[in-house]
Amino acid sequence: MLCKVSLKFLSNSYYGFEVNVLSQNLLQAERAAIVGLATAASHRFAVERSLSELMRLVDTAGATVVLCVLQERASPDSNTFIGSGKVASLAEAVIDGDIDVVVVDAELTPAQLRQLEARLERKVIDRTQVILDIFASRARSREGKCQVELAQLKYLLPRLTGAGVQMSRLGGGIGTRGPGETKLETDRRRIRDRIRTVQHAINHVRKRRIQIRERRQKNFIPTVALVGYTNAGKTTLFNYLAEASALASDALFVTLDPLVRKVQLSQGQSFLLSDTVGFIDRLPHTLVAAFRATLEEVSEADLILHVIDASSDDLDSQKGAVKKVLEEVGASNLPFVEVYNKIDLISSEVQHRLEARSSDAIYVSALNGEGMTKLQSNLSSLLALDTKRIMVTFDNCQYSSKEIAKLYRIGRVVSHVAKEDSIVIEVDVPRRVVPHLTFPYRTELQEGTHSR
Repeated sequence: MLCKVSLKFLSNSYYGFEVNVLSQNLLQAERAAIVGLATAASHRFAVERSLSELMRLVDTAGATVVLCVLQERASPDSNTFIGSGKVASLAEAVIDGDIDVVVVDAELTPAQLRQLEARLERKVIDRTQVILDIFASRARSREGKCQVELAQLKYLLPRLTGAGVQMSRLGGGIGTRGPGETKLETDRRRIRDRIRTVQHAINHVRKRRIQIRERRQKNFIPTVALVGYTNAGKTTLFNYLAEASALASDALFVTLDPLVRKVQLSQGQSFLLSDTVGFIDRLPHTLVAAFRATLEEVSEADLILHVIDASSDDLDSQKGAVKKVLEEVGASNLPFVEVYNKIDLISSEVQHRLEARSSDAIYVSALNGEGMTKLQSNLSSLLALDTKRIMVTFDNCQYSSKEIAKLYRIGRVVSHVAKEDSIVIEVDVPRRVVPHLTFPYRTELQEGTHSR
């Protein structure tokens, strides 16, 4: 069995990633060690890139990475993940480096967590816990907080045994303990009760979102959803298209709550644009499940814009991570366009190579506006926002004012002529709407000879 471990204390950078530590926060920040495992089924370079990403996640969570451990092993150890001998080596390094927390670049089993904490005598968390912690710190709305709490509870439930978790914040006092229950059984019951409560709140949000989407569909307003890897520049692109001022930052997972704004194109056409939470490699399933009400905005969209960081050196795996999440939420078969953002950070040679690989993609810089005119033009044609002129004739005795109001709402009325026995309305409507126009008392619906 191949077993190899490399230990490295970090000073300024590691794997090309600069450790960002503010001097004034050194006293408050926990000192962290990150641990990765390269197995026979994984490539070392991919594991190194994953460790670089984990380093940034830990930094976002507020800790300072001072030690990186990369082990090569045929397969993960079922008890300690990295093997008992390597745990002993890590324990010495943890003492020497005055480490407060050890972060493992995987989702550990409850047994692995307990074994590592017992042998290292340090707090041990895994990649999933780091991401959940970041989401918890970023959540601002009641909906976002409920979704994060649900993910945390589902993650915690199978990991209660031996964890010494204090559940007093979930419930307590007289009347909370069942007959003959142990502390563990009581804690599990409290978590399950809380899960049901939070799930009920999220279901209420889901119903409200469904009602909002139904109103949009009745008004034939197309929707476009922005998706992409975290920090791909989705919010910056959102702000440019919607002329909004949503918080955009170089930090990870800044956007948790979906933002929806109306976008008005230069030709007077409009659509709704939705900014969603960023995805990441190995996004915890508990988070995907908890954010399903939010991610339904993506699955119900008319068009998906997959925003890609053109300056990233890991494009393929990031694109794969996004497509995996889209499959989980049932949005993989929707029309989508790849938008390579941040082209201001790459050379023309790199851009030419990307264009050769993805000729149908659109290349933009949401920061300086480069390529945005082409993107807006493509959106108009992809959403079939260009109009067709139709003529609708109503029998005077068989028409409803609501039907006429509907034509005024969804299109631009060119003429409205009232005759003795009928009303004839000529109207320009979005091309995408024409197949859906049905009038119970319609005597004629035909496309005119003009379009604009």
